[in-house]
Amino acid sequence: MEEQIVLLTIVGMTLVTYIPRFVPVLALASRTLPEPLIRWLSYVPTAVLSAMLVPSLLLKDTSFDFSVENYFLWAAIPAFILAWRTKSFFGTVALGMGLVAAGRYFLG
Repeated sequence: MEEQIVLLTIVGMTLVTYIPRFVPVLALASRTLPEPLIRWLSYVPTAVLSAMLVPSLLLKDTSFDFSVENYFLWAAIPAFILAWRTKSFFGTVALGMGLVAAGRYFLG
């Protein structure tokens, strides 16, 4: 019985994640979207990433944290600038990780 529940859970989770992705692809496969909609949709990944990232950078225990100990925030600023200027994913991640590691090593 336990194996059946696990299998049904996996199948259910697969359907729940697959259907919302498949239906728009199926509905829009043979259509051309208007240019304003394509431009608007290009901002969605940035908006979603920002919505996930900003709270983790700015908040600590439900209050804003702009202290020197907030290494993630201070490392994110030059990483954002590098990402904006170079569009390099690897360079941005490497810079951010290096700055956090340096901050932890030298500042505490």
